[in-house]
Amino acid sequence: MKTSSMKRRAILALMILMSAGIMSADDYRVNYEASAIGTAGSGDFAPYFLSAMSHGKIVSAGNAWVEGKAWRTMSADERFSYGFGIDLMAGYASSVDYARYNKTDGQWFIHPLHPSRGHIQQLYGEVKYRGVFLTVGMKERGSALLNTRLSSGDLIESGNARPIPQARVGFIDFQDIPFTRGWVQIQGELSYGKMTDSDWWENHFNRFNYHYTTGEWYHYKRCYFRTKPSERFSATVGMQASAHFGGTTYNYFDGENVEIVHNRVNVKAFWDVFIPKEGNGEAYYLGNHVGSWDVMLRYRMRNNDEIKGYMTSPWEDGSGIGKLNGFDGVWGVEYRRASKGIVNAVLVEYLDFTNQSGPIHYDPDDVSGGTITDRGSGADNYYNNAFYNSYANYGMSIGTPALMAPVYNRDGYLAYTCNRMRGFHAAIEGSVTHDLDYRAKVSYRKAWGEGFILLPEPVHSTSVMVEADYRIPSVKGLSVKGSLALDRGDMPGNAFGALVTVSYNGSIKF
Repeated sequence: MKTSSMKRRAILALMILMSAGIMSADDYRVNYEASAIGTAGSGDFAPYFLSAMSHGKIVSAGNAWVEGKAWRTMSADERFSYGFGIDLMAGYASSVDYARYNKTDGQWFIHPLHPSRGHIQQLYGEVKYRGVFLTVGMKERGSALLNTRLSSGDLIESGNARPIPQARVGFIDFQDIPFTRGWVQIQGELSYGKMTDSDWWENHFNRFNYHYTTGEWYHYKRCYFRTKPSERFSATVGMQASAHFGGTTYNYFDGENVEIVHNRVNVKAFWDVFIPKEGNGEAYYLGNHVGSWDVMLRYRMRNNDEIKGYMTSPWEDGSGIGKLNGFDGVWGVEYRRASKGIVNAVLVEYLDFTNQSGPIHYDPDDVSGGTITDRGSGADNYYNNAFYNSYANYGMSIGTPALMAPVYNRDGYLAYTCNRMRGFHAAIEGSVTHDLDYRAKVSYRKAWGEGFILLPEPVHSTSVMVEADYRIPSVKGLSVKGSLALDRGDMPGNAFGALVTVSYNGSIKF
C-alpha cells in the first residue's frame, strides 16, 4: 500500500515537472496595445502621407481616435498553431461637404459626411498546419512584395484601405518546391470576401450621373516564385489578381435612376471569377478584375546590406496581361542596411499609368457588317468599371494610394478621375538613437484625367512628410509618434497637417 502511494506521488510529481517544462518552453501570450490618435490641419482631408497606407484610419483633416487591440500571433516553430485578433476604434473625425442632386426640384445641394464614430477595424481568427494557413475575418495586410513603410503602394493590396471580411487560405511563407533542392520556392494565397461599404457608396454618390453598386463580393489570389533566398542573388516573379463581383448596380443618367441590375452571384459566379472565361459575364468577363505582374531582384552584399530592384505592372484585361500597356507600373530601387544607424533604408520609385493599353477599344463583334476584323483591346481605365464600384473600400484605394481615390471627389462622382498619372516617390528611414526612429517621404504626381475622359488642364500634387517615433525608456511599451505633412497642388488640394499618436503595448503571459 505504501509502495503504491509512493508510486502515485512520484507519477504526480513527474507530471507537474513535465507540465512546468512544457509551460516554460511554450508560454501562451496575448499581445495588447492601446492608442490615442489625434490629427489637425487645414483643408477638408488629411494630407496625403498622413492618410496613405494607414488602413483607412485617417481620412478627414481633423481626428481624435482611441484604439484598442489584442491579438495572438501564430507560432512559426510549431507544426500546428492558431491566432486571433480584435481591434476597435472610436472617436471623432471632421466632416467633408459632398454634392448631391435633388431630382424633385432639379437642384444641387451640399450635405456633410464623416466616417463612423466607431467601428471594428480588425476581427479575425486563423490556424496553420505546417506551411498552410486559413484566416477568417478582417485582418490588416500590407503588400506581399513591397516595403509598406516606404513604398508608394502595392497596386493590388497595399494596406491603404480598411480590411475586408474574407476567408483566406495559402502558404504561410515561401515553400520549397519538391525536387528543386530549395532552388525554387512558391508562395500563394486565395480568398473570397464580402464588402461591407454599401452604405458609404450610397451616401456619397451624387445621384446624377454614373453608378454605384451595393452588396459586392471580393476575390483575391496570387502566386509568386522565388529562387533560393540564402544566395547572394535572388529573384521573385509572379502575379496578383483581384475582382469585385455580385451585388446590385444602380445606373443614373441626368438625375434619373434609369436601370437597376442584379449582378449574378451564385456558385458558378464564384468559379467564373476565379478562372474568368469570355462570355460568362458582363461585357465578356464576370466581375471588375484588376491585377499586376510583379518582379523583384535582390542582391545581398558581403556585409549583409541588401539592394532590391522591382517592377509591378498593372493589368485589367488580356491586353495588360500581355504587357501591351507600355511602361505602366511602379519601378523602384530600395537599399537596406543590415545594421541600424542614421540611415536604415532608402527607396526611390517612378510611377507611370499613362498608357493603359492605349486609348482605343474596338471589338468587331460589336459592329454589324463592319469591315475591320482586328480587335483592339485598350482603354483600360485603371481601377474603374462600367458595372461595379471603383476599386476601393469605404472610398479609399485598395491598391496604390498614388491614384486619387473616390473619397476625394467632393462632387459625388465616385470614380478615379486622375488615374492617367505619372509621378516620382522617395522615402528614407533611420534611427537617431536606440529609442528614436525617423521616417521621411516626398512625392510628386501629375495627372491628365482618367482612361476615357481627359481633364481640361493637367492637375498635380507635391507631398512631403517627416515623422519621429520615440520609445520612452523609463516606461516599457510606451511610445509617442509625431508626423508633419504638407500637400501643394490640386490632387485634391493644398493641405497642412500634424498627427500625434500615443501608444502603450505589452503582452499578457498565461
